[in-house]
Amino acid sequence: MSKIVILGAGISGHVAASHLRRKLDKTHEVIVVSPNSNYQWIPSNIWVGIGRMKSKEILFPLAPLYKKKGIGFKQAKVTSFYPEGDSETENPFVVAEYVSEEKRGQTERITYDYLINATGPKLNFEATEGLNPGTNKTYSVCTYTHADHANEGLQALIAEMKKGKETKIVIGTGHAKATCQGAAFEYILNVEQELRRQKVRDKAKITWISNEYELGDFGMDGMLLSYGSNIMKSHEMVEMVFEDRNIDWILGAGVNKIEDGLAHYETLTGEYKTIEYDFAMLIPSFSGHGFKAFDKDNNDITEKLFKGFMIVDADYAPKPYEDWTVQDWPETYQNPSYKNIFAPGIAFAPPHSISKPRKSPNGTEIFPAPPRTGMPSGITAKLVADNIIDSIKNNTESLHHKGSMGNMGAACIASAGFGITKGSGVSITTFPIVPDYKKYPDTMGRKLGKTFGEIGLAGHWLKLMLHYAFIYKAKMKPFWYLIPE
Repeated sequence: MSKIVILGAGISGHVAASHLRRKLDKTHEVIVVSPNSNYQWIPSNIWVGIGRMKSKEILFPLAPLYKKKGIGFKQAKVTSFYPEGDSETENPFVVAEYVSEEKRGQTERITYDYLINATGPKLNFEATEGLNPGTNKTYSVCTYTHADHANEGLQALIAEMKKGKETKIVIGTGHAKATCQGAAFEYILNVEQELRRQKVRDKAKITWISNEYELGDFGMDGMLLSYGSNIMKSHEMVEMVFEDRNIDWILGAGVNKIEDGLAHYETLTGEYKTIEYDFAMLIPSFSGHGFKAFDKDNNDITEKLFKGFMIVDADYAPKPYEDWTVQDWPETYQNPSYKNIFAPGIAFAPPHSISKPRKSPNGTEIFPAPPRTGMPSGITAKLVADNIIDSIKNNTESLHHKGSMGNMGAACIASAGFGITKGSGVSITTFPIVPDYKKYPDTMGRKLGKTFGEIGLAGHWLKLMLHYAFIYKAKMKPFWYLIPE
């Protein structure tokens, strides 16, 4: 009998647990450890953040589902790793502190045969002074509670606009190294559309602020897209979208301090500037959770497991941007020191950024961190689960399932509006996620035909359809596994 422990119940953790439970018989334990009591479909937070969807529509409680499916569940947060056990416990284990009401504050040693670290990122609001959501008129859509709060702020502002107030709205990234530009991009389009719907668009100046060097970088170094019968760069598409909606933009901006209605930022040219706002939604930087790791003799071995995020089978050797290749990126998400530990999704430490690193004359790094949300999180979680399943069934290590972000595609759909008959969508599909400049030297490292953009109602319909499809899949309804990651 094997015991597989999954840390985290987001997209990666939930996908891994679902596939493990479906493919392994009940003699094997599958246990999820997460401080969250609910599963949430994070992409739909955008609609919650404009009041077009209720948070209850994007989440459901984990405990009843896991009980029904035979998955163990502990509502707790992990604090430390003991991959060799210690003098008291022979098997490897993690120390977890319960956050549920009935066991709050209690700790437990949770042993395992295989460990999947799917803890995702810490939302590092503290890295930017004054950025904490709910303070200084700044908001977030990173969680459903944040999105609910953002909607409250937005609706209050709209009420003032209906009385004639002229306002300034700023949306984008709230740190020089933040990622998730795609989520901010979708939110700014939805906010703009919501203002139109409520007939107050003329009362708002909307500005996009980002650490990107060009629009449409999205932390992926930009893309060359097939667009109908034409070919265009991603920055040209986003410029077209923003110009059509009268959205201004500020690029190469590293936001470093927030005061009430005032964002301070440094530019790539080394200037220090500020922008005023009445409402702001700024994505924070992501960081690891600060886990500690110890060997059997209680010596600190954190550096064997973590480099901020968890170390996996990537090439972490420092090298200049010109020498980066897709071979730097991991394929199995296995920790090299402890072969029974894996880290899919955002939990793994990337070897470097995807976008070209840039510094201001003051030495400040201003460029996006690499995105690993959405499709990559689900795909990497499934391949980790499949490798563990094969290893258990074959009684020997099996790593036949591989998937590098250098040979993996992804789709991003940024809706604008909500409903069946109204709304629009900007759909971008890219292959591969990490550009392969050797294989595709003339098309910015991507394969045309598999890297394309679309604008229109069809993309909006698809985003709406995916919401319901992935909620169905997450609830493990009949034949859920036929829906791809």
